[in-house]
Amino acid sequence: MSSGDLDALLRVTSPTYIGKTHPDIAFGTLEGPVGRLVLAVTHRGVVACSYEDENVVFERVSREIGSFIGPDPRRLDPVRRELDAYFSGRLRAFTTTVDLQMATSFARTVLQMMLAVPYGTVTTYREIAERIGRPRALRAVGNALGSNPVCVIVPCHRVVESEAVLGGYAGGATAKERLLRVEGATGNSSPGTR
Repeated sequence: MSSGDLDALLRVTSPTYIGKTHPDIAFGTLEGPVGRLVLAVTHRGVVACSYEDENVVFERVSREIGSFIGPDPRRLDPVRRELDAYFSGRLRAFTTTVDLQMATSFARTVLQMMLAVPYGTVTTYREIAERIGRPRALRAVGNALGSNPVCVIVPCHRVVESEAVLGGYAGGATAKERLLRVEGATGNSSPGTR
């Protein structure tokens, strides 16, 4: 990214920027108890809720969706409010729509399955692989979860390696532990997955 591009990105992602038209993709951040989350919202829903660097997310959204990107509080603020309510333990299920267009077809299948894992429960990579009809695809399931573009909202943190091992998470082990603690997850599998 050139310094001119970076300057333009910083200018249009500034909270004080007011454009003449609303962007196609709302872009901003949220400082939360698990770190900074980078948000991008299309007219279809949240396309990114990521722990990655802002510039990385901006470039990926720009490359894969390629639209006018900038701040838009009317689309970002409802997502921020839901995330704040979730982090404080007042929200158990997100009502905001997700847009998984940046995920592969296989990853979308896995991530949609994650939306069915109830708040406060966990499942395993093996259980997810079995539920999607690919019982030997443990590594592929792990990769799909690791590339989740909509972390927290699509709750990949609810997948553990086993009852004794948490497994990886894009936001790191501390963030995963904190999210599971917010939900009161005990390490027991979700109903009907074993």
